[in-house]
Amino acid sequence: MKPKIYVTRQVPKAGLSMLREACKIEMWEEELPVPRDILLKKMHEMEGLCSLITERVDDELLDAAPRLKVVSNMAVGYDNVDVAACTARGIPVGNTPGVLTDATADLTFSLLMAAARRIPEAVDYVRDGKWHTWDPLGLLGAEVWGATLGIVGLGRIGQAVARRGRGFDMHILYSDTIRRSELEAELGVEYVGFEQLLSRSDFVSLHCPLLPETRHLMNEETLKKMKTTAILINAARGPVVDTDALVDALRQGWIAAAALDVTNPEPLPAQHSLVDLPNCIVVPHIGSATVVARSRMSVRAAENLLAGLRGQKLPYCVNPQVYE
Repeated sequence: MKPKIYVTRQVPKAGLSMLREACKIEMWEEELPVPRDILLKKMHEMEGLCSLITERVDDELLDAAPRLKVVSNMAVGYDNVDVAACTARGIPVGNTPGVLTDATADLTFSLLMAAARRIPEAVDYVRDGKWHTWDPLGLLGAEVWGATLGIVGLGRIGQAVARRGRGFDMHILYSDTIRRSELEAELGVEYVGFEQLLSRSDFVSLHCPLLPETRHLMNEETLKKMKTTAILINAARGPVVDTDALVDALRQGWIAAAALDVTNPEPLPAQHSLVDLPNCIVVPHIGSATVVARSRMSVRAAENLLAGLRGQKLPYCVNPQVYE
C-alpha cells in the first residue's frame, strides 16, 4: 500500500510527479487555500503533509493527524509551522532553501529599482494621458548608482542582494544577529548596528526571518530613524513591518517610498491604504515566482516528504534534533 499524503495546493509537476509515483495523493486543487475544517478532516488518515505558507501546522492539526510522519513545507520560511510541537511528536519538518535565492534577490532589486525610478507612477502617467511633453522636473526619482544599501539579514538572499548591489557600485551596509566577517571582503559589505544602518542607508532591504524579536522590527520608532529620502523594501515576511506605522511614514514623509513583496495582512485588500499610496509598490508575494525556482522548490519539498515517509533523514530539515 502506498502511503497517503495530503498536498494543500497544486504544485509544479516536477515535484508532484515524484510524489504521485510513490504515494497515494489527495490534493486541494482550488485557487484559494484549503479551508481549515476540510484540512483537519483530511489529516486523520494522512502519513505525510506537503504544506505551503498559507497553512498553519499547529497542535490542532497535529492532534487531528495521528498517523503523520513528516511535514514538508514548500517554502524557505516556516513561521506557519509550530516546529516545537512537531519535534515533541517526533515529526521532522522540511523546507526548501537555496533554490529560490536568486529569483527572490532579482525581485528584490527589481522592487528597489522600480521604487527608486518611480516606474509604476510613470506607467500610470502614460496610461492616464498625462504625457504631453518632456518635463525636466517630471517624475524625478532616486539615484541607485553609488547609493548606500542597507541589508537587514545577511543570509542567502541578503548575500545575493549584496552581489547585485555591487553591480551598481553601491556602498553596502548590513546588520545581522551575528557578524559574518568571512563574507565582508568577498561581498564588499560593512557590518553596522541596526540603528546606524537605518540612519545611513538610502535603501533598506529586509531579509530577516519572522521571529518574535523581528515582528514589527520596522515600526514608528525605527521608521523615523531612516532618512526622509530613503526607500524601504520588504521581501522577507509581512509582519516584520508594522503596517499602520508604514502608512503613516509614507503619508507624513518619514521616508520617501516603500516596495513590498510581502504584507500584513496577506493578501492585502485592494482598498487598503498602502495600495492607494503613489509612493508604495505592492506585489503579491512573487519573490520565488519563476518557473525554474518554483519547480526546484517542489522537488525539494518532494524529497523531504519521501525521505520522511521512508524513515530517512530529511535532506533539508529544520528540526534535526528530532533524530537525536
